[in-house]
Amino acid sequence: MWKDIQPAPPDSILGLTEEFKKDPNPEKVNLGVGVYKDDQGNTPVLRCVKRAEKELLETQQTKSYLPISGDPAYASAVQRLVLGADSEVISSKRAVTIHAPGGTGALRVGADLIHLFNKEASVWVSSPTWANHNGIFAAAGFGIKQYGYYDPQSKGLDFDAMYNDLQKIPAGDVVVLHACCHNPSGVDLNVEQWQQVAELAAKAGWIPFLDFAYQGFGDGIDEDRFAVEVFAAAGIDCYVASSFSKNFGLYNERTGAMTVITPSAEEAVVALSHLKTVVRTNYSNPPAHGGFIASMILNSPELSAMWLEELAEMRNRIRDMRKSLVAGLAAQGVDGDFSFIERQRGMFSFSGWSDDVVSQLRKTKSIYIVGGGRINLAGLTTSNIDAVCAAVAEAMKQ
Repeated sequence: MWKDIQPAPPDSILGLTEEFKKDPNPEKVNLGVGVYKDDQGNTPVLRCVKRAEKELLETQQTKSYLPISGDPAYASAVQRLVLGADSEVISSKRAVTIHAPGGTGALRVGADLIHLFNKEASVWVSSPTWANHNGIFAAAGFGIKQYGYYDPQSKGLDFDAMYNDLQKIPAGDVVVLHACCHNPSGVDLNVEQWQQVAELAAKAGWIPFLDFAYQGFGDGIDEDRFAVEVFAAAGIDCYVASSFSKNFGLYNERTGAMTVITPSAEEAVVALSHLKTVVRTNYSNPPAHGGFIASMILNSPELSAMWLEELAEMRNRIRDMRKSLVAGLAAQGVDGDFSFIERQRGMFSFSGWSDDVVSQLRKTKSIYIVGGGRINLAGLTTSNIDAVCAAVAEAMKQ
């Protein structure tokens, strides 16, 4: 059947990583794929994860299937993390949570659920957005449209363009929003802007779908969930896709969650029943290991405190690399004001470097960057930052 079928194009981000792995240059640097690296260039297993895994190894009695929606203790822990332990949504049982295979799996489950009952809806994504958003929602059957977001001139948020576009979106359509640490730009809304968007959603009747992949990488666990809290308080239907790849370092365990927030407890019960139907016909029930680890950490005061400390270490290292990059580019005499890099949050930044510069960095210096100039700050280390800044200066002068 494959005789007359052309190969699919490689993924723009993961394909870049494949090129990076094949590159024999010992000085190569990967600033493309969204994976946290420590200052030695490794993606570490967190200390709290090691502790939890040791305990799990000693106490686990079975490898039997989990329920379709996952372990109830995991769902409860996720809700406390995403909504806040004292959230009215939890006490009134207006939310239901299922364990999904990673943030990507959570997005697809939510997309499939909405498409069951709203096949004519369009899905709106920010311009730009994580490239896989387009593929996930298109594969679920939706048409994809864009709303304004990033201003390449100011290197910041174009909130006027965003708000004007959101005002025109019809009731029943779905709007994908990055809860914090926008990927790929690193540019987020402030508190007042989130409140305005939530008020608009309640008034207009479109459905907010929050991608919450980086909780704790912005300002902190509590601060980063403000967007979720403001939509939850609005008393409208809302979807939240969580990923624990980054903040727990559970990349290959594929640990995520889909939380559906509804106006009432009765509607939440209905939503959960259909969520289970979607899961049953997709992957039947979730993988257990990563969920058990996250649940054990979140439910243990000792392990939770250790996790928050390690999460702060990761967050602060990325901030330090932002400062070092800005200072390094200035020291190399690179034209332009790059202070916007320090103002952005999370792992990513739109560098503003052209595709020609990106191509030259890859070909001549083995520095791998996604087309469009998005860089992963966690790929920078104290040992490679000077070489990267010098390479950028050289490429931009040509």
